[in-house]
Amino acid sequence: MLSYTLRRVVSALPVIFIAVAVSFFIMRLAPGGPFDRGRTLPPEVMKNVLAHYNLDLPIYQQFWLYLVGLVHGDLGPSMAFYDFTVTQLLLLGLPFTLTLGFMAFLLAIAVGVSSGIFAALHHNRLPDVVLVLVVMLGVIVPNFLMGALLQLIFGVWLKWLPAGGWSSSNPLSLVMPVVVLAWPQAARISRLMRGSMIEVLGTNYIRTARSKGIGERLVVVRHALKPALLPVVSYLGPGLAYLLTGSLVVEQIFGLPGIGKYFITAALDRDYGLVLGTTIVYMAVILLLNLVVDVVYAWLDPKVRYR
Repeated sequence: MLSYTLRRVVSALPVIFIAVAVSFFIMRLAPGGPFDRGRTLPPEVMKNVLAHYNLDLPIYQQFWLYLVGLVHGDLGPSMAFYDFTVTQLLLLGLPFTLTLGFMAFLLAIAVGVSSGIFAALHHNRLPDVVLVLVVMLGVIVPNFLMGALLQLIFGVWLKWLPAGGWSSSNPLSLVMPVVVLAWPQAARISRLMRGSMIEVLGTNYIRTARSKGIGERLVVVRHALKPALLPVVSYLGPGLAYLLTGSLVVEQIFGLPGIGKYFITAALDRDYGLVLGTTIVYMAVILLLNLVVDVVYAWLDPKVRYR
């Protein structure tokens, strides 16, 4: 398992390089620049500004200097937030974004797995039909629309929850953002869990276990749950990555202090360093999650062998 993990880490390096290169050249070659939206600077001042950020160099030299800094852990300066480096901005907002994403992830797993099992045990009956309707609602409605609806209903009309903003003394301000993030993923997980559990419950060894007089709860927990979780585990890596990236929009809707506001501002202002830094961080998180999912999958399925 250790050798397999090391091979996966080494094989991820070309992926990281290609993603960084593509993001870098797309940002640099697109029309406009980070200093075109403000007031027009005198030519002498603009020349000094471009030289400060190495933007006066040929693009291949800019890319080489960025790679050298990246190897040394330097994501470069921010061109929109002049008093901060990209690393400082990410360290300010990333912990909150990760916390929000992982809370939604845990809620999605708990709700998705339990509702999927419940629907499978009541296949083609009323609870199963209700679950299918809720799943379709969670998959079809985008999170920005769901967030606006929850703000209007629970924040403005009923006034049960804060409509936006963040206060460390009021954890209720996280309820709606977490629900908005978790709902689509819980719907997808429940659909996967329902289909997998129905398939497993129809296998021969489950029939054998029932014929021996084992109770239904023990059959589900001891014999059906572990193999039924395999498709769900395969989805958890991309699902968590989707939660972390999808939190950028939710943070903007609810006015939360994550890296979403930095990333969107950077994209609008063409802040090369911050856009690239955010892309690299999310890419590293996605690769790490995929590696963790592979390891967990091997633990759940002893038949898996890595050579």
